[in-house]
Amino acid sequence: MTAAALPAAPDFHEIGIPVKGVNWVRLHPGKTADGRPSLLGSMGQNNGGLFVFDVDLATGHCRQFNARAPGADYPIGSMRSLRTGILYLGSAWDGHLHRFDPAHPERGVQDLGAIHPGMATFPTGIQEAPDGGIWIGAYPGAGLTRFDPVTGEFRRYGRMDETDKYLYPLCGDDGTIAAQTKTTRYRLVMFDPKTGAHAPVGPVLDEPNNPERRWFFFKGTDGLLYLDSDLGKFRLQGMTATPVATVPDQLPGIHATYKHGYQADVTMPGGWRAAYTEETGAPRKLDLTNLDPAIPPRHLTLDWVGAGTQLFMIGLGPDQRIYGSSILPEHLFRCELDGTGLVNLGQCSLSLGEAYSMAAYGDGRMAFASYPAARISLYDPKLPYRYGLGPGSNPLDIGPLDHAEIAYRPHAMATTPDGKIWIGSAPNYGIRGGPLGWYDPKTGHRGFHRAVVPDTSPNCFLFLPELNQLFIGLGTEPGSGVSVQRSTGAFALWDAVTDQLAHAGDFGLQGLADVCSLVPAGRGGLVFALSGRPTYLIKDYGARPAPTQVVLVDPKEHRVIASAAVPAEFGPMPTFSLDSLRRAADGTVYLVLASGVYRVNPDTCAVAPAWKMPAGEIEVTGPIVGRRFFFGTQWKLRYVDLPE
Repeated sequence: MTAAALPAAPDFHEIGIPVKGVNWVRLHPGKTADGRPSLLGSMGQNNGGLFVFDVDLATGHCRQFNARAPGADYPIGSMRSLRTGILYLGSAWDGHLHRFDPAHPERGVQDLGAIHPGMATFPTGIQEAPDGGIWIGAYPGAGLTRFDPVTGEFRRYGRMDETDKYLYPLCGDDGTIAAQTKTTRYRLVMFDPKTGAHAPVGPVLDEPNNPERRWFFFKGTDGLLYLDSDLGKFRLQGMTATPVATVPDQLPGIHATYKHGYQADVTMPGGWRAAYTEETGAPRKLDLTNLDPAIPPRHLTLDWVGAGTQLFMIGLGPDQRIYGSSILPEHLFRCELDGTGLVNLGQCSLSLGEAYSMAAYGDGRMAFASYPAARISLYDPKLPYRYGLGPGSNPLDIGPLDHAEIAYRPHAMATTPDGKIWIGSAPNYGIRGGPLGWYDPKTGHRGFHRAVVPDTSPNCFLFLPELNQLFIGLGTEPGSGVSVQRSTGAFALWDAVTDQLAHAGDFGLQGLADVCSLVPAGRGGLVFALSGRPTYLIKDYGARPAPTQVVLVDPKEHRVIASAAVPAEFGPMPTFSLDSLRRAADGTVYLVLASGVYRVNPDTCAVAPAWKMPAGEIEVTGPIVGRRFFFGTQWKLRYVDLPE
């Protein structure tokens, strides 16, 4: 039976939009055509796309302008021209350049077109050259593009580095164009705008994640470009990196650094500076201060309007409520099992990315692990919600899993009878091999293991009490910016008492891809596993496609009992959920795909349709409580009562 032939009833129920937050928040100070101070803001969102607002500096009222281009959700790169006051923004994941001219608000946010089709899904940096040309670095092609504001034409120069995917350009006042590569290594590339030639210059830093190394590429107060590193100091001019004894201070503003900025750091006419006073994923409090201490500050409340934030994770709390996380910004939400009481609880981690995993521990408490840095937050739903980093906070952010921040995308979380919270994660940018670690909330102690199996990352956990071992499903996901090196994941058993690897292998499974999900079979210590290749690994990391299989394994004997391929016509796994096997209270095991829900035959592993998603896709797999299946589509929380 094909996905199109799935039974269509009953329809799902709409619970609501839990979070209306924003991402890539920036302020853009400048001046109007007649020289008055001007402040623009830019923010991204999923429902309605990115938007720009012009702030009334007396009242905080925002004239809001939403981008009309579909798919322009995240303004990852942005730059306001010091010459014209025009704001340029580059969006993900469509890879387009946009323009907002505050002198002509009637034009709104203009879509200028694709930065580099096929090579740019988002800009890494936008800069302005002395001749007015707009230079753009982009991911994943490490490409360099020039936009001419006069003619509206793009000139695309292609890849500047054969290894890295991220390119961050800067423009010197002398006409020099240089760019830094990230993330597997830091290297500088000089570009000649007259000939189109490019060449690497200066030193190379091969361990960019080492906090003891120093590497700072910037534009100085003299308008020239510099590198200040523990490998030497250099002035960059033309096509040459010249060693120098000293470097000037950095010029203020986004025009002088490849780094993304949350706060504004440019003074407007009249000596005004602007800064948000909160970093919550929905900032509205803005302070205006003046360089003249005799001029009192202004405290404004902004009235921009959000419309909806993509959901990322949904789970069942120990208090029998539904919890979940949105993505960029990471806010927790909650509702009752009947769908009532939907509330945006707010920020739960300093990460502000998204909560990848959650687990219950102790006496009805919960832990969340968040991207980036696999930060751990502890929450007691019996107490008032009061996020923070210190005593009395709930949730309490206790920091990253490891202080070297090797762990980054914490896909897996589980607890063991000794009270430890175990976390498995994909690694930081530019690194291969994700770590396994644990945290003991009673003592505050932590344990950390660099990799369970080389070049793999933990995707899912299941504690096996009869073995007192953690059963781990491993996949091939590396850190962002590098490519997949393995074709197969692995199964692993980790001794929770001795804290060491007991066994790892493929259990003899033919066609093993990434082990994405594990659920108990409910008999004889057997476990159902899902082997597949998530679409994002193929698209973003260069992994090869692989068939999806449901597998019944015996962890104790390290062998496969049964397996069955999932028909390709049933479609892919949900976009944001690796862990898409679910076991209902009656023992039925289900596989959730983007197209619907499928029953798993307990003996053969073959899947049969249970419910068809009538419109759109299932993007986030939630829990099955009784027969009620909770899931997410875009920014909407939903549920369906599965048929008998």
